[in-house]
Amino acid sequence: MKGIVFTEFSEMVEEKFGEEMLDNIIEDSELASGGSYTAIGTYDHTEILQLVTSLSAATNIEVPKLVFAFGGHLYTFFYSHYPMFFQAATNSFDFLESVENHIHVEVRKLYPDAELPSFDCRRIDPTQFEMIYRSSRPFADVAEGLITACCRHYNETITIQRDDVNDAHGHGVRFLLTKQ
Repeated sequence: MKGIVFTEFSEMVEEKFGEEMLDNIIEDSELASGGSYTAIGTYDHTEILQLVTSLSAATNIEVPKLVFAFGGHLYTFFYSHYPMFFQAATNSFDFLESVENHIHVEVRKLYPDAELPSFDCRRIDPTQFEMIYRSSRPFADVAEGLITACCRHYNETITIQRDDVNDAHGHGVRFLLTKQ
């Protein structure tokens, strides 16, 4: 997993819980990397799971809620550091539709070894949008946090229904977004 995920998780923990909390969860997690990350490095994804689990134990906040919050943090980071990805979209559906075929293509140019999730999207009608999320890693809560932050960014009231999907492609999550 690319180091930017780790550096931004560390940033979120510092912002929300303080530097001491970050130091404590790194120490408690006994990480193979020692908890020293660079944005361009590559690390085992299990380390982020260890960090989230330690943060959950220290804060009494459930892991899915922390991972969801991290998705929201990532959206803010991406928007401020990569504004070119957001310029063409005028609403949530437009932006989310661009993730797989535009943004991920550009990310792969920068990081050819990045293991990105996939998003199969389709507009059901003008008020409904479906995204099927697939990843070898258990980060659907990050995806939901990103989607929710996207809807907030475009100031749209959208309900998100989430269902597990098991089919010929394996396990994934179906997000059904409905504009109010």
